[in-house]
Amino acid sequence: MESQKNKALVDLSYAQKERLAFIDFCLQYFGDVARTDLIQHFKTGLASCSRDFTLYRELMPDNLILKHEDKRYYRTEQFQPLFEHNSSVILQRLVEGFGDGISMPVKPSEVCIQSFSQLNPSSDIVAGLMRGIVHQQPIQVTYWSLSSGETQRIIVPHTLVNNGQRWHVRAFDRKHKQFRDFVCTRFTQIENLEEHVPESELRESDDSWNQSVELELVPHPSQSSHHAIALDFSMESSPDWHRSIKLRLPLAGYYLRYWNVDCTEDHSLTGREHLLWLRNASQLKDIAELDIAPKA
Repeated sequence: MESQKNKALVDLSYAQKERLAFIDFCLQYFGDVARTDLIQHFKTGLASCSRDFTLYRELMPDNLILKHEDKRYYRTEQFQPLFEHNSSVILQRLVEGFGDGISMPVKPSEVCIQSFSQLNPSSDIVAGLMRGIVHQQPIQVTYWSLSSGETQRIIVPHTLVNNGQRWHVRAFDRKHKQFRDFVCTRFTQIENLEEHVPESELRESDDSWNQSVELELVPHPSQSSHHAIALDFSMESSPDWHRSIKLRLPLAGYYLRYWNVDCTEDHSLTGREHLLWLRNASQLKDIAELDIAPKA
């Protein structure tokens, strides 16, 4: 049965899979869905919509039941998702509401809210950076830094990174002749340059980026409920509560700062905001990329 279902999905067009996923999503997270929801969201016709519901019922007959009084399909207790729904993607979608933000405007949710908005750069800045990344080309930029104010630079970007609070781009900086992080909201002008880039300025030559570091996180010894912290961070319990995370070296400092991880060797930071302690801090103390992490 499972193999037949998978084969049926493979043979479908991308558009129809999207519509089936929408039905599956609504049943799982809202508990019901109607033909009118599908028509309104995808601007599809009634006949096409009916075929989608018929196919969904053929694939997952125990997932939904039609109530004729309101012409809506309702989730059953036997529901099994047709598609795998990644929780981080789903939560973001629930926060932003439906609409892809491209062809359809986004309508924010009123029942799933993100309390603080991330600092997002303008779409033009993102577009310029992405073109530089995809085509491996340099970019001439006007950039504002905290130390130097307004500067003109030429950078060679290779990766956009969300550090939990804002977006930055990892790029080779020709001014300082090294790879650095640039905060995307601080670019005021971008001009893509059609120039050849030497290998020394590409991602493969970013030694720090291509190294990984393992962080051994444990509940902070000063906190009383280690079990609650372990649940927050999906920790393993054997032999004690812990979680090991492997990150690219330039990203580790951002991660530790974002979660207020105590990076002192003797877990000496006080305060309820420090839920975690970096157990292997003594082994990582000389890594420059971790200088921004919380320390004494």
